[in-house]
Amino acid sequence: MAVNPPVPATPDASKGPDSSSRTVTILEHLQELRYRAMVSAGALVVGVGASLWPLTGYFIDFLKKPAEDSRENFQLVFFEPLEGWTTYFKVSLLLGIAMAMPVLVYQLLAFVSPGLTKNERRWVYPIAIGASLSFVAGVAFAYYVELRPALGFLLNPPEGIGEPLISAGKYFDFVTRLLLVTGLVFELPLVIMGMAKIGVVTSSKLLGWWRYAIIFAFVLAAVVTPSIDPITQSLVAGPIIVLYFAGIGLAKLVEGSPVIPPQTSSGTPSGTGTN
Repeated sequence: MAVNPPVPATPDASKGPDSSSRTVTILEHLQELRYRAMVSAGALVVGVGASLWPLTGYFIDFLKKPAEDSRENFQLVFFEPLEGWTTYFKVSLLLGIAMAMPVLVYQLLAFVSPGLTKNERRWVYPIAIGASLSFVAGVAFAYYVELRPALGFLLNPPEGIGEPLISAGKYFDFVTRLLLVTGLVFELPLVIMGMAKIGVVTSSKLLGWWRYAIIFAFVLAAVVTPSIDPITQSLVAGPIIVLYFAGIGLAKLVEGSPVIPPQTSSGTPSGTGTN
């Protein structure tokens, strides 16, 4: 059954260019959410399908390279009949998300755009492109900066403990989760900027929360990295903290300045009288 995009409400000229002549019902919100979700799912399916062959095979070799450089004769094994295939499709899913990211971000922004002003809606396309590039930058940062030192530490414990025998599923669980979460974290400054632009948060309020942000960064790092070593957790938590403060800077830039009433020649604000 074909799904048609939701019809936006007709603007009422008497209420301004950014107003709606009727209140959107909950059912209409759900219909629009369904449409946006189906478009996003379709983009994800297309991205995964485009990456299945031969791109996924190249990317698997690419993700194994840091471990092979960290330890000689590194080999992955699998212990279940389906583990090899599930791992292959898991890597394809990561590539599909990266390919579909512009569509995913745009559909999210398009869902909330009816509540924005006409000037704010102009930012939808630039933010969608910027968020996609930020995601790719985050994945690259996780691979080149976080993953190599982490594997160099984890795969080389003190001598005499034993040789690592790592399953392919466990290894790519660790790697893809690290890359995915870091890619999403790199979108944090744009998210903070957008929230400040529509007045949800302010830079001063975010700055007052810096202690909680640092604690949350290390808690998230502990969840993402299934290891207790401080090196790996610091490599993940560090960028989160830096990006949080970068988001505060962007929020400061887009915050609206207070409206100052125009001054009359006598120095009295217009529209006020004197007794």
